[in-house]
Amino acid sequence: MCANVIVAEDDEKQAELVRRYLEREGHAVRVVGDGLAALEEVRHREPDLLLLDVMMPRADGLDVVRVLRAECRELPVLMLTARTTEDDLLLGLDLGADDYMTKPYSPRELMARVRTLLRRSRRTGPEAPVVSQVLRVGTLTVDPERHEVSVGGEPKECTPGEFRILAAMAAEPDRVFTRQRLLEELHGFDRYIGDRTVDVHVMNLRKKIEPAPRRPVRLLTVFGVGYKLTDPAKGLPRG
Repeated sequence: MCANVIVAEDDEKQAELVRRYLEREGHAVRVVGDGLAALEEVRHREPDLLLLDVMMPRADGLDVVRVLRAECRELPVLMLTARTTEDDLLLGLDLGADDYMTKPYSPRELMARVRTLLRRSRRTGPEAPVVSQVLRVGTLTVDPERHEVSVGGEPKECTPGEFRILAAMAAEPDRVFTRQRLLEELHGFDRYIGDRTVDVHVMNLRKKIEPAPRRPVRLLTVFGVGYKLTDPAKGLPRG
């Protein structure tokens, strides 16, 4: 599974280590040392994967993700960060990164996550079959072909990870999805990815599709199991 990978890392020793491991697995690697160079390389080369350090000169990794998602690029992004607080780590997911690793990390674990992201992107890339059916759950509409979400006709912007979770649940409304099942929608089968990733995406989705995110009526928690998507109007008396 050879791929074109950009490594954006300003620590030269760390970048060289990552490059060697990637090339050992047959990937073509381009290393850059700052955020603006990363954006230029992505636009010029259209790679299969971006490994992105958070703390970089000229533009940090969070700004790079913001720009890429604003440009509607579906490029898988794995963020590498020395920041260890939960808020810092989860901000990258909120902006649209697909996964993150904290430094110091195991190169073998890094390669496992790279393989997972590449497998998932190939399943959902341009060559994958397109699901053209528009999904509706009450006033919530999910269009997999156009990658659009709306509630009551009002468009809602979703990150790639949020959209994958929402589309899976909209295809089977009222089904209870375990966190593991939603992780498979996000990353495929990978024991390295944590349940907290799903919780963050659900939290962010509620901010976008719920009238009151702290009191959800559409994207519900099933305690001890997972989550389900339902039509809040179901079961209400008609009048």
